[in-house]
Amino acid sequence: MAKNLRGVLVSFFIAISLLFAGDAHAHNVTRLLAKHPSFSTFSHYLTQTHLADEINRRTTITICAVENSAMSDIISKGYTISTIKNILSLHVLLDYFGAKKLHQIRDGSALAATLFQATGSAPGTTGFVNITDLRGGKVGFGPDGGDLSAFFVKSLEEVPYNISIIQISKVLPSEVAAAPTPAPAEMNLTGIMSAHGCKVFAEALLANPGASKTYQESVEGGMTVFCPGDEAMKGFMPKYKNLTGPNKEAFMEFLAVPTYYSMAMLKSNNGPMNTLATDGANKFELTVQNDGDDVTLRTRIDSVKITDTLIDEEPLAIYATDKVLLPKELFKVAEAPTPSPAPAPEDEAADSPKASKGKKKKKTKEAPSPDSLDDSESPADSPEGDNVADQTADDAGDRIGGGAKFGFVMSLLCFCASWLL
Repeated sequence: MAKNLRGVLVSFFIAISLLFAGDAHAHNVTRLLAKHPSFSTFSHYLTQTHLADEINRRTTITICAVENSAMSDIISKGYTISTIKNILSLHVLLDYFGAKKLHQIRDGSALAATLFQATGSAPGTTGFVNITDLRGGKVGFGPDGGDLSAFFVKSLEEVPYNISIIQISKVLPSEVAAAPTPAPAEMNLTGIMSAHGCKVFAEALLANPGASKTYQESVEGGMTVFCPGDEAMKGFMPKYKNLTGPNKEAFMEFLAVPTYYSMAMLKSNNGPMNTLATDGANKFELTVQNDGDDVTLRTRIDSVKITDTLIDEEPLAIYATDKVLLPKELFKVAEAPTPSPAPAPEDEAADSPKASKGKKKKKTKEAPSPDSLDDSESPADSPEGDNVADQTADDAGDRIGGGAKFGFVMSLLCFCASWLL
């Protein structure tokens, strides 16, 4: 009886773990802060600056929150939302520090990286925070190289090794973080790309005056760019160079959307999107399709995944992708090779040396390569081809979903079998 009971419990826990495995590390920083009304201003600006989205997608993080009275020190100075984002990003540590760990820091001091350091806007180590366990049970905080003028007050929320929200006595002073940020129209788009692994794409954009102008004019009204990483773009450059001038410009504009989308907004906006290249009959659309924490972009040619955030400061967001997303208006759909049919018995006899005398072999015409599109050639977009592509995508989704269902069904079967035994 005890053996059967153990089997039942094991199967039950397997089934439950399959159902909830995807939510094991999920957290919502603003929801946690909502339990503490005296931190409402801090929480509000985490949302306004989109730092909350960045915090929620990370699995190991510490937020050094300050009360409303302390936040008034920076709000009263009239900082832009971009500057406030830099200041608050210095308060987000990319490691877990609960109350117990703060008082057990090895050698009494630690240097923690922050979201401000991760943006690349902090020169040297100015985006790091020094945490020191002081005498009398105090723990001091300050930017690297600065004074330890802020102190640990108490722990607000802790989910061990996932997220910790602690209170510190004041806003961390940093002249670098508080420095004025450029207006959107003054942002060096290609400089941001080059500094974060998209240099090849940035150089191609600079070499295309028409696309460069369109990008710069679109920033102020809101823009999101999907920039291929250097390795992906290097492999694509031979195809890019074969495009005509107008097609090169259309391709570059295809990889940008004339709307600002934070990562959280992308995750909640499944479906087709217009791009900077969209013009009447020339759709040049891309489709956002989410799978858990991954954001996938697709066309009828291929699909890519977002791998990194280069910048996310409203009204501009630039994301890196693992591959180059190809528009169907400029490239052909790759055709799957047709498998050769198995020879019938009579065919085998016909292929004997005697039967082959005087018999001519039929030549098989090879399908054109999808990469062989000339500059003056436009791909055919037949409804049949569209339906096949859509059906293939649907089948792929069914296979992925089917795998999860299969695992759950197997666990239920184990549960039933253990019960019967």
